[in-house]
Amino acid sequence: MDNDIKDKKIKRATGLLVIEVVNSNPNGDPDRESEPRQRPNGRGEISPVSFKRKLRDLLEDSDTPFFKGLPDKFSSHPERYHILESRGRDRKEIKKEMGDTENFKEQDFLKSVFVTKYWDARIFGNTFLEEGSAKGFIKTGVAQFGVGVSISPIDIVRHTNTNKAGVQEGKNAGMAPLAFRIVQHGVYVMPFFVNPNYAAKSGCTADDIELMKLLIPQAYDLNRSAIRPDVRIRHAWYIEHKDVLGSCPDYLLLDALTPTRVGNLSAPSNSWSDYEDKTALPAELLTRVDSVVDLMAV
Repeated sequence: MDNDIKDKKIKRATGLLVIEVVNSNPNGDPDRESEPRQRPNGRGEISPVSFKRKLRDLLEDSDTPFFKGLPDKFSSHPERYHILESRGRDRKEIKKEMGDTENFKEQDFLKSVFVTKYWDARIFGNTFLEEGSAKGFIKTGVAQFGVGVSISPIDIVRHTNTNKAGVQEGKNAGMAPLAFRIVQHGVYVMPFFVNPNYAAKSGCTADDIELMKLLIPQAYDLNRSAIRPDVRIRHAWYIEHKDVLGSCPDYLLLDALTPTRVGNLSAPSNSWSDYEDKTALPAELLTRVDSVVDLMAV
């Protein structure tokens, strides 16, 4: 990789996504016929896998207006930003890209095609090496997303989908009973964390993190679907610490930026106005971190 990329340092960071869901299914549960994910206490969930999938999807096709509109250091080097977690991948070919894992040498592995090619492997980690002898590398990622949980319980609305053109032989119409399942309204908070401690194990660079910060604001806007037409990231807070070990407990930062429910916390919300928004860190926390940025406002 270029020297300017290698010389940059990744900083420890705490992040928080504040996600508003309006008449959409932000994350269907395959164990419940794609019903919006919901906890026993009624609160909604968005899985980390679901959100990371949207970031991967934005990079998977380098021929899109989005990818071509990225800064030149990304758009001119699509070979560095392939996605490991892709359908139809060839595991044998990927093993070849790793190099000689039987006679493993760290310096050789970090220069391998595998490391330089797959952005999501560098940033999120993977377990591909478990089958070889090079254990301890790229198990855990530098960036980790937590479960998104709604602040209040959610109401799920269910309708039957109809199809004017039949899908079964001999029928000229069709329907899918209760197949349209959406969250009427909800505000979810999803924490994420950037830990540079293991960056050397995965080959993750500061530019990889910078790219993630560019992807996050577009995660839902450029990945809309019929069942997920209106999911809004209200805030994407990115807080850099003063040192690599962290200069403030994560939970203090997350609690300070989580919106507060106005009125009955146990009742589903109807609109964004049912919450008191948080637009800045308190002064006593600002002094404990290096910077605070809302990626949605950049």
